[in-house]
Amino acid sequence: MRSDCPLNFALEILGDKWSLLVIRDMVFFNKRYYNEFLASDECISTNTLASRLDMLEEEGLLTKRNDPNHKQKIIYSLTQKSIDLLPVIVEIALWSSTYGSLAVHKKAAALLGDITAGKKAGIEKLKQALAHEHL
Repeated sequence: MRSDCPLNFALEILGDKWSLLVIRDMVFFNKRYYNEFLASDECISTNTLASRLDMLEEEGLLTKRNDPNHKQKIIYSLTQKSIDLLPVIVEIALWSSTYGSLAVHKKAAALLGDITAGKKAGIEKLKQALAHEHL
């Protein structure tokens, strides 16, 4: 870590282009498998994806285990640490919706759904659902 600044701490972990997108895919699109992440619209490369998944696991944001239904597949899960990022992800999406293009605004609205109407309650409801699914 370069400094003790709280913003720097977060950026050291989440400041690259891909880390929050991997978490976004898990939170909003229920992606759990390597090939599902590869199929995202942003077209992450295999070596970058592998690197980000490893780093997110090292930082305690993801866990991985063998899928009980498919012994040769790895299933990724969120941790409480990553679920607690949900309000930050929502605020970034809302900011993008305000200052981005019309296409960005429409995507943000589709991504966030009911959360925008009752943000605090919507975030809490989604956090509880994610905890039930992943923890």
